[in-house]
Amino acid sequence: MRTPLIAGNWKMYKTVSEAVAFAKEFRSVVKDVSGVDIVLAPTFTAVHAVAEAVRATNVAVAAQDVYWEKEGAFTGEVSASMVREAGAEYVIIGHSERRRLFGETDVMVNRKIRAAQGADLTPIVCVGETLEEREAGATLAVLDRQIKDGLDGLTPEQVAALVIAYEPVWAIGTGRTATAAQAQDAHAHIRGRLRQWFGADTAEQTRILYGGSVKPDNTAELVREADVDGALVGGASLDVKSFGEIVTKSRQAVV
Repeated sequence: MRTPLIAGNWKMYKTVSEAVAFAKEFRSVVKDVSGVDIVLAPTFTAVHAVAEAVRATNVAVAAQDVYWEKEGAFTGEVSASMVREAGAEYVIIGHSERRRLFGETDVMVNRKIRAAQGADLTPIVCVGETLEEREAGATLAVLDRQIKDGLDGLTPEQVAALVIAYEPVWAIGTGRTATAAQAQDAHAHIRGRLRQWFGADTAEQTRILYGGSVKPDNTAELVREADVDGALVGGASLDVKSFGEIVTKSRQAVV
């Protein structure tokens, strides 16, 4: 049985003081929730402060990105070991905004995964198609390429230890959400490829999240699907009440 995971990606929102205030209020909201892994992903500047604010609670912290080199002349980048030392346990890799705005490729995603796991971070690896790709009937081909190239050379054990987030790009921040059936179809395809390329045990162990305009009113329906193991939440994770409801409803959907 895969434990559901709900991660809130704050993107470039919240100062350190705002992030800490959220974390302190949020930890009280979810303190009695069990059976769900809960993750907050603040900006780099707030990772340490938020990690301190949720220390010894049921809330973990993720960074939103990482660089693949351990150190060096890479102005503006942050290494996996630095992120880990700051208190993060997870890291988001290959988010569609990183791919679209900053030219991140599947090869770069692969290098970041390796660096993250080498620093004892759990990667949340994002995959998903654009609206143009979906309308062209290329969704499954895009997912195949991103999974095959992004996870290239990893062992079955390494794949089972990471998290995949399916995020249809056309549903991110647009208010449009893939239906539960559409999400399940994509997740089932991803799990099928994991089974084909890495084995049945890996496919059954790997958690696959849905990301794309997740809100309290669609969480339960999504998480009830057999291959949807939680959610990567954007805008709705910026509000304590909203994100708390998403966490609670995801738990109710699987018990």
